[in-house]
Amino acid sequence: MNAISFSLVLTGVLLNAAAQLLLKAGTNVVGHFEFHAGNILPVGLKLAFQPFIMGGMACYAVSLVVWIMALSRVPVSVAYPMLSIGYVINAFVAWQWFGEALAAQKLLGIGFIVVGVFLVARS
Repeated sequence: MNAISFSLVLTGVLLNAAAQLLLKAGTNVVGHFEFHAGNILPVGLKLAFQPFIMGGMACYAVSLVVWIMALSRVPVSVAYPMLSIGYVINAFVAWQWFGEALAAQKLLGIGFIVVGVFLVARS
């Protein structure tokens, strides 16, 4: 994989991870909710205009374009497993920003992901 291809894959992964984190931050602001016929419009509007959620959707839109560019250069059997890097990034950022647990079992799983991505990238 050349530098441009790797940059596109990594940018797509980082944008996707950022989108997830922004969506989580947005739902933290909005709070717990349930959709039903009586509140679908007010809750939908509250979510649609929440700045973090709007940022997450923008990251998804840009990541889609970047990902299509990456897939035009990299075999999907190599590119798709690279999305797992997003799990690693999100676990550590969620631990820092949202106070989510990062126990030994989760760290072990992250280690397996990192080794797997490394092996796929070298193939």
